Amino acid sequence: MDCIFCKIVNRKASAEVIYEDKDVISFYGLHFAAPVHALIIPKKHIENIMDISEADKEIIYSIHHGIQEVAKILGVHNDGFRVITNTGNHGQQEVCHMHYHIIGGRQLKWEM
Repeated sequence: MDCIFCKIVNRKASAEVIYEDKDVISFYGLHFAAPVHALIIPKKHIENIMDISEADKEIIYSIHHGIQEVAKILGVHNDGFRVITNTGNHGQQEVCHMHYHIIGGRQLKWEM
């Protein structure tokens, strides 16, 4: 598999890791939309939200717990932050490995 996020999980590509547990890993992305912009991904390759199965329940919990931990580590847990995931072509998903953006550090606006 030639997935950049799988390579990060397997330590075949580098990333600045913020948080990691047995199911997820969080790291800084390449393009910052705000002062705080991190990604969190499942270690298991799941292409996008449409590919989540009942067997992934623990992973989904781990993602949300990891988001809480990353928000605390990056200091946005009190003022708030946004969590975004893109799915498919029209959702502008660029990497076909489910991932969530954690964005904050300033007052966010809804820009479409």
